[in-house]
Amino acid sequence: MVESLKPQPERLYGRQRGHPLRARQQHLLEKALPRLSFTSPENPTAGFSDAVSRVFLEIGFGGGEHAVGQAELNPDVGYIASEVFENGLCSLLSRLVPEGEEDTATPPPHFRIWAEDARLLLKDMPDACLDRAYLMFPDPWPKARHAKRRFVHPENIKQMHRVLKPGAIWRVASDHPVYQEWVTEVMGKQNLFDAPPPAKERPEGWSPTRYEAKAFREGRVPFYWTFTRRP
Repeated sequence: MVESLKPQPERLYGRQRGHPLRARQQHLLEKALPRLSFTSPENPTAGFSDAVSRVFLEIGFGGGEHAVGQAELNPDVGYIASEVFENGLCSLLSRLVPEGEEDTATPPPHFRIWAEDARLLLKDMPDACLDRAYLMFPDPWPKARHAKRRFVHPENIKQMHRVLKPGAIWRVASDHPVYQEWVTEVMGKQNLFDAPPPAKERPEGWSPTRYEAKAFREGRVPFYWTFTRRP
């Protein structure tokens, strides 16, 4: 399957909005998001209010609970949370911005949001600039004809290797059997990352997500991979 994989499309995702936005959600997007947006791809450590020495990137943060949890566990790190879906952006913004302060709240000093395709961010980043990356429960695109849309793709693996520092880790989690098989196949055919078998229980230091909780409710077993960037 990997050998016959087509180049990735310009967009990996489908719709950008689920249910209609409420008034506060729209206000958060219009007023708060611009202040919290990451605007320094070429020099990532300069993209935060306070000085940071390490930078983490989460690709597709969903509801934002994992991003907030990891940022709290790593308070000295500059955390970039990437998501294109407006409902997910609003969910995270509602966690970060007190109600009534959409126009005035000061952005967290070490936390920023990238509200566009993460691949655009990766392309503009310098070599070896990230200390960690996350891909937590991504859209599995389960149909074979949609395999080219999956983020775990040879093209993206090359970019992840380029932007991560030697020895940095890339955490990936999925509860979908098709995606689990896919990650196992794709990562087994590359030589840019050490790719040991996944854990079947959430490792220490990993934050829970709503998608993980849904998997447990529905009887699926998540896989938790830790890939280490080779020199």
